[in-house]
Amino acid sequence: MNHYPASLKHLIDNLSRLPGIGRKSAERLALHILKSSPREAELLSLSIAEVKQRVRLCRRCFALSEEELCPVCGNAARDHSRICVVERPADMAALEKSGGYSGTYHILQGTLSPMDGIGPDDLRIAELVRRVETERPQEVVLATGTNVEGEATAAYVADCLRSYPIRVTRIASGVPMGGDLKYVDQVTLKRAMETRHET
Repeated sequence: MNHYPASLKHLIDNLSRLPGIGRKSAERLALHILKSSPREAELLSLSIAEVKQRVRLCRRCFALSEEELCPVCGNAARDHSRICVVERPADMAALEKSGGYSGTYHILQGTLSPMDGIGPDDLRIAELVRRVETERPQEVVLATGTNVEGEATAAYVADCLRSYPIRVTRIASGVPMGGDLKYVDQVTLKRAMETRHET
């Protein structure tokens, strides 16, 4: 890669820092950007700057939003008596695409993972408990992944909510063990949401 100009090498280095992008993919992307028109390159640059400037976390559920409240929390037509707890914004997006859920969400921003030094204080669990206290939902649906971390997180959250007079359910079978919600097909996700069970 020494034969590339310094600016192109710098672009390749920055692209290779993105998750899932190795050196070869970064090189291909950088060369594609270089071949694109100045306008296309400018639009890409502007969209990156815009997303960094405008996107924030919803103050209620911690979904990605351009407003104080995300479109789900701000929608009076949603079922505000149910809160679905997911790990990440991509999981919320997957459930929304499935069409199997009409309530609100709470994004934990990860899972418990002692090996990686991620404990309860690193997630949005305390904020969920506060929501349960103030909003008094009828049901909290635990839709974390079915891998070890997701199961441990669901069990911990269920334990935190045990003293509240609400129904705490877990998404049902259909989501494969070790599966990541964003990779599960929409029909399976819809069935899992419809057949959730008590924890």
